[in-house]
Amino acid sequence: MTYNFPDGFLWGAASAPHQVEGGNSNSDFWAQESLMTGADRSGDALDSYHRYREDIRLVAESGLNTYRFGVEWARIEPIPGQVSLAQLAHYRRMVEACLEMGVKPFVTLHHFTSPRWFAEEGGWRGERSVDRFRSYVELVSPILAEVEWVCTINEPNMLAILVAEQEAMRTAPDGREWLSPTLESDEPRPVKPAPPTDIGRRLIQAHSAAREVLRANTNAKLGWSVANRAFETRPGADDVRRELEYVWEDLYLKAAQGDDYVGVQAYSAQWVGLDGIEPHPVSSDNTLVRTAYRPDALGIAVRHTREIVPDVPILVTENGIATDDDARRIAYTEAALLSLGEAMADGADVRGYVHWSLLDNYEWGHWDPTFGLVAVDRNTFERQPKPSLAWLGGVARANRV
Repeated sequence: MTYNFPDGFLWGAASAPHQVEGGNSNSDFWAQESLMTGADRSGDALDSYHRYREDIRLVAESGLNTYRFGVEWARIEPIPGQVSLAQLAHYRRMVEACLEMGVKPFVTLHHFTSPRWFAEEGGWRGERSVDRFRSYVELVSPILAEVEWVCTINEPNMLAILVAEQEAMRTAPDGREWLSPTLESDEPRPVKPAPPTDIGRRLIQAHSAAREVLRANTNAKLGWSVANRAFETRPGADDVRRELEYVWEDLYLKAAQGDDYVGVQAYSAQWVGLDGIEPHPVSSDNTLVRTAYRPDALGIAVRHTREIVPDVPILVTENGIATDDDARRIAYTEAALLSLGEAMADGADVRGYVHWSLLDNYEWGHWDPTFGLVAVDRNTFERQPKPSLAWLGGVARANRV
């Protein structure tokens, strides 16, 4: 099977600031790392704060045309109301490096991490949270000139879970083992609780406020990204699935109505039965984050997103696999792209595909799961492109899979 993608299709790879930059000591997650039992620290990460030009060059030379990266609120506003012009200039240089190398900069304004002071003030449950975020977006807006695509908040549904887990760790009397929202247990256990809707609705308000600011001050196409579960239904469980889809996805997808795009982020699929979401069975075929090997999840997620917001264009802002076998990464991505092509052939308006991730990065408490198209020596920070980077770049140049 061959699928040709439309002219102007975005082909990219992604990163997140806390996962690659290193030394993000003013962020809430940096503080959280000191409390996490059985987890790794981010430390210097991949030193992308200093090596961003090398990362962008890897994207440009591979044949990909888009680099999705984030700006770090904790660096830009380390103290409430105290703005670092040097950090704003740093992120502007990243935008300019992309433009210089012929790569479209795709900027994420919030990717799970906030300033430490914001968390201490009450975080996303705080009464001032929306106003604080609006003010931050106003600070960033001037550096977004010539940026065509902006994501306000990455995966607000996963962020809501992350916030709840951080709260539980801080208040646990005897400590609590860290459970990354991106990592499943290797033994059957209850599925993670659904995203708290009170936090979710606060994030929707923040997204709306950011959209208002950005539309007044930039020409960028605006949206946010949603983590998609790609639910499948056991016989008789349709009502159960619909209830779960609302709290997991649809609340956030519907908030994208009127946006310039909505980001779909899908990695695996999950079954829903009469008793709710079924844990992934333990299997040697599972990924390094212990999810099922399901490249068709991307097509399932795109179709569901189109069903909920049929008039909003779609961007695949994340898709990939945690594996130490790069041939398996290529096979997974090829199958995922074919499932995407089938959904597009059936009418889904998809404008681009951004792979997660460019680099083998810090995975929110763990270094072991490797998603990257590029390996990184964490002692020397040497970048070592994998065959999958050249393969995906070839797909991008041909604009077909």
